[in-house]
Amino acid sequence: MTTSIQGAASQRHKAAPAVLVLEDGRTFRGRAYGAVGVTFGEAVFSTGMTGYQETLTDPSYHRQVVVMTAPHVGNTGVNDEDPESGRIWVAGYVVRDPARVPSNWRARRSLDQELRDQGVVGISGVDTRALTRHLRERGAMRVGIFSGNALPDEGTMLAEVRQAPEMQGANLAAEVATKETYVVPAIGEKRFTVAAVDLGIKGMTPRRMAERGIEVHVLPATATAEDVYAVNPDGVFFSNGPGDPATAEGPVSVMREVLARRTPLFGICFGNQILGRALGFGTYKLKYGHRGINQPVQDRTTGKVEVTAHNHGFAVDAPLDRISETPYGRAEVSHVCLNDQVVEGLHLLDQPAFSVQYHPEAAAGPHDAAYLFDRFVSLMEGQRA
Repeated sequence: MTTSIQGAASQRHKAAPAVLVLEDGRTFRGRAYGAVGVTFGEAVFSTGMTGYQETLTDPSYHRQVVVMTAPHVGNTGVNDEDPESGRIWVAGYVVRDPARVPSNWRARRSLDQELRDQGVVGISGVDTRALTRHLRERGAMRVGIFSGNALPDEGTMLAEVRQAPEMQGANLAAEVATKETYVVPAIGEKRFTVAAVDLGIKGMTPRRMAERGIEVHVLPATATAEDVYAVNPDGVFFSNGPGDPATAEGPVSVMREVLARRTPLFGICFGNQILGRALGFGTYKLKYGHRGINQPVQDRTTGKVEVTAHNHGFAVDAPLDRISETPYGRAEVSHVCLNDQVVEGLHLLDQPAFSVQYHPEAAAGPHDAAYLFDRFVSLMEGQRA
């Protein structure tokens, strides 16, 4: 153990210099963390104090550079049980004070090692408090991380950052979704079959449904309505995912067919935005988004306030003060964020369909919203009856 501690400390002292450059010209200097090299993406911050492994492997973070607001990251290392997908999806990782040595009975390797193994460029030693305040004031923006012993000058780095693609207008779901349909079997007695359209689904989501006796057929993001109904579903689910919902014409078309057939429907995160578009509402980009496991949301149907897990930079533009008429019946905003009144859920009053903007699978995050999977089961029970 002494050797590994000394080795970790030695690696940290030898870390190459690194620079983080925002598209507005602000720079932060630190040391390389993870792989050494260059990466670009959208700079966003996550307020979770734990759950970094689930964050890193969430496909919704594709092409984003995640800034951790918690100052000390990597304490529990990396295990083989908690990933939400088969790889790390973040484009880059920013931490203030990385743990020198992981300390957890499930740890198999350090976070720094995992980032290096998967080629994820990061930076440590950055004042993440100042960086987060800057992003809150100026908004999420493009960013580059440059590390190594031969860094370009700041003018060159800034020019490269400004040439990187923006998140607005990005169509990314098909890049992270499964290419082939697969099945997650029900745990115990099978009660229902659900077709889940994978727009960037997390591994815990079909598991939460399987725990309730649901056999989940996970379909590619490019699935058609014919593909969905080929599995003879009792319900249809639309997952979370990355990118701009304004580009998701295929999933919106499939969603409208599901609504037209009045099949029980549940969507989360990107799926909530898809439902909003299918109903005729617009979507827009938030200034800096909601990311973390401590966001307060009110369920307006019960008045209950939930602590929820979020990861979204876009939102649905639907009226909070009235019921809306849509091509598929009446719809209302069912959930709202108490920090900024952003729409966090939609509910159809005349047929079995609803969605939420956050992550009820709680990986990582609180379990306040687990009842939403039970609500989906209730819709399918009602339809069957």
